[in-house]
Amino acid sequence: MPAQPDTVPAATSDGTLWTRAAGGDRSAFTELFERHAEAVWNHAYRLTGSWSRAEDLASATFLTAWRRRGSVTLVRDSALPWLYAVAANLARTEYRSSTRFLRAVRRLPAPDAVTDHADAVADRIDDENRLRAVLAAIRTLPKAERQAVELCLLGELSTADAAELLGVAEVSIRSRISRARARLRTQLEDTP
Repeated sequence: MPAQPDTVPAATSDGTLWTRAAGGDRSAFTELFERHAEAVWNHAYRLTGSWSRAEDLASATFLTAWRRRGSVTLVRDSALPWLYAVAANLARTEYRSSTRFLRAVRRLPAPDAVTDHADAVADRIDDENRLRAVLAAIRTLPKAERQAVELCLLGELSTADAAELLGVAEVSIRSRISRARARLRTQLEDTP
């Protein structure tokens, strides 16, 4: 009798796993986490430019996913576009919060301490970080263009997937990306 070839079970789809997770199946959610954690972390890093903030953002994204597992919108049976959108929303919220905090700190009276030149140099190097400059420029884009950039350029989603997620035509996504690139190019050429 000939030997039976080893068969590898087909991977369970995201849709099936989300349905099971929505019913409380923790192992299904664990499988989704293991499947998408690295991609979400990479997206979070591209959004923040910081390893530790990316870690926190990825964790918060999956915590949100667990809490909202019954209302997840899959795109072509993939949870990744939804996870990218959640990560982008959380990053924007964190950015707004930290900006408010920094404005409040700047209003505090300056301490009468002598500053160290090395600190000033280190601060300047950090401030000139190109990734952060690009992220800051992206934040100034109109909402529709910013979403397209975050999903397609930072999140590396296809224009078709982004269009489906945002509920617009694919040509609109391509147009938004084109306008955003032109704006970003102009903004970043003006920055030293």
